[in-house]
Amino acid sequence: MAENTQPRRRVDAPVEEKQFDERMLHIDRVARVVKGGRRFRFRALVAVGDHKGKIGIGSAKGADVTSAVTKATDVAKKNIVKVNLYKGTLPHEAESKVSGARIMIKPASAGTGLIAGGVVRTVLEIAGVKNVLSKSFGSSNRTNMAYATVAALESLVSSKDWITNNQPKKETAKKD
Repeated sequence: MAENTQPRRRVDAPVEEKQFDERMLHIDRVARVVKGGRRFRFRALVAVGDHKGKIGIGSAKGADVTSAVTKATDVAKKNIVKVNLYKGTLPHEAESKVSGARIMIKPASAGTGLIAGGVVRTVLEIAGVKNVLSKSFGSSNRTNMAYATVAALESLVSSKDWITNNQPKKETAKKD
């Protein structure tokens, strides 16, 4: 009987497709002063989304960059919110303020693209918004801008839920 000289291959479990797109928005090296000097850690800001209207932001610290990013990703997945989108854009304009950062987002016609910069652009991209105009006022702190963008997206009301004044009126009987 001939022996098989090739090593046995381990049957791996099927590779799962990632449900969410994870993007690192910012990494900071932070320090705390102790008796012997400074202790350095890392703070990561991560956004996760499915490009179909779900978005979450998370921030966490860790001893090294990978642990900070992993922790921040877990926090972001726990804080996912559903966003009301309308044909690849927003149903109406929205504005939000978190600390000193103020973000304004407006719907745009098809073909406009994402007119946004930095963190706001990444958050809108991951949320699945295709055409939008945005402007940031005040602080350029990335953490506050990311949370303000999510707050603005969260405040959007679906076009189905709008209350309009052109509702049909009830007819009253005319008196002769």
